[in-house]
Amino acid sequence: MQSIPEELKETIGPDEQIRFYLRQRIYHPRINIDSVLITTDRIFLLHLHALGIRKDHTDFNFKDISNVVLEKGVLRSTVRCVLRYGGEPLALSGLANSDAEQAYAVIRENLARYQPAVNGAA
Repeated sequence: MQSIPEELKETIGPDEQIRFYLRQRIYHPRINIDSVLITTDRIFLLHLHALGIRKDHTDFNFKDISNVVLEKGVLRSTVRCVLRYGGEPLALSGLANSDAEQAYAVIRENLARYQPAVNGAA
């Protein structure tokens, strides 16, 4: 696993475990993402500003994501997370197919833990 930036390590809770880290520039319509970190509880997006001098992050809790979709291309894929309370989906675009498949699998696994249990009894 690649070296995880200190600013992300400091935000991880004591019970959170790192499941996937990808350092790749992703150009989302509104934000530039430098890297993505997926833990057992959240998805972190690290943003760079002012030529990398200033950094901040956004995180999405799996409780706030209702679904994840893998849009697979020939060489590159997109992982799209549908947010539970509306808004534009979180899209991680231009990922190598293997990275997208791994990110999708980790997100899907964690979403299953946070989805409300469906009770079949009426």
